[in-house]
Amino acid sequence: MALKNQIDQDIKTAMLAKDQARLRGLRAIKSAILVAETEKNAGVFNEESEIKVLQRLIKQRKESAEIYQQQNRPDLYAIEKEEQDVIESYLPQQLDKDEIRKIILSVVKENGFTSIKDMGKVMGMSNKILAGKADGKTISEIVKEVLIP
Repeated sequence: MALKNQIDQDIKTAMLAKDQARLRGLRAIKSAILVAETEKNAGVFNEESEIKVLQRLIKQRKESAEIYQQQNRPDLYAIEKEEQDVIESYLPQQLDKDEIRKIILSVVKENGFTSIKDMGKVMGMSNKILAGKADGKTISEIVKEVLIP
């Protein structure tokens, strides 16, 4: 809930500063959080839920930016990147690949996982530990590297 209040304050600040790029990103966050809170099966909406919403928004922006870049649309690409930067600023600090690899290796060692058959279990445990600190695609790539010698 603290994030929602922070977003409201930042929207006011961005409006006063006439910062359109930041305002677009903030409004996207606010809208996505409101939608997530009102979904039928939302349950308790907490910080973890907020992080998942932000990660989903970033993933959408990355995919759109990639498409716009392939279609040679730098104007639309720039808009997506600006919004992505705003949204990322509300996520916890992202870990680099070496730090992620260390965490995944410790999960594998502690639980005795040895083969690619254990990938689902490793992914589940790693995603819980790394929630908000790394995206699923990066985690998946590193888990594959670790489990496939």
